[in-house]
Amino acid sequence: MSTPALTSLHRALRKSFQALENNQKVWRSVSADCSPLLVSLGNLAEQSRALSNVHISNTPLRDFPDLEERLRFKLSHATDTVLGKLHEKMSSLQSVRDSISNQVSAVFQLYEQNTDSLDLLTVIERSAAAPSVSDMLEWLQDAERHYRQQFLQRKTLLLTLRPDDLSCLESAPERWKSLECPSAEDRITDTLHNVSFFTETQ
Repeated sequence: MSTPALTSLHRALRKSFQALENNQKVWRSVSADCSPLLVSLGNLAEQSRALSNVHISNTPLRDFPDLEERLRFKLSHATDTVLGKLHEKMSSLQSVRDSISNQVSAVFQLYEQNTDSLDLLTVIERSAAAPSVSDMLEWLQDAERHYRQQFLQRKTLLLTLRPDDLSCLESAPERWKSLECPSAEDRITDTLHNVSFFTETQ
C-alpha cells in the first residue's frame, strides 16, 4: 500500500533518475570534446620542443631573424587558447557534477524527513513496477560519488598543466584517458535501464 510519504519519495526518485540520465549524456559529450583538445596540447608541446632543438641560425631560415620568436609566440598563443577551452569544458563538467549532487542531496533530505512514515519493509520492498527505495538511493549515491571523483581527478590534472611544462603537456592526453572508468559508467547505464520502467510510470 502506497503512503503519501512513499508517493512523494517515488516522485523525487523519478526526477533524480531522469536528471541523472540527462546529465550522463552531457558529461559524455563534454568529455568527448576534451580528448581532441588534450591531443592538440600534446602536439603543440612537441612542436615547442622541436623548435627549441632546432638552431634556426644554422639553417637557411636564418635570413628571417624574427622567425623563432614569432613561431614561439604563435605556439604559446595556441597553447593558451586550448587551455582556455579546456577550462570552459571543466566548468560544464562542474555543472553536471553539481546538478547530480543537488538532486541526490534533495532525495536523501526528503527520505530523512519521512523516515518516521517509512518502515523498513516499505524501504526494502521491490515490485514489478519499481526497485526498492533502498536500492534506488544506493544507486543514486554511487552515481553521485562517481561523478564527484571524476570531476576532482580531471580538475586536478588540468591544474597541473602549465604552458612552460612541455613534458606535462605531452603526457596530458594519456593521463586524461587513464582517468576513464568505463565500468562505473556501465553500472550507471545499467541502473538507468533498471529504473526505466519506474521512471516512465507516474
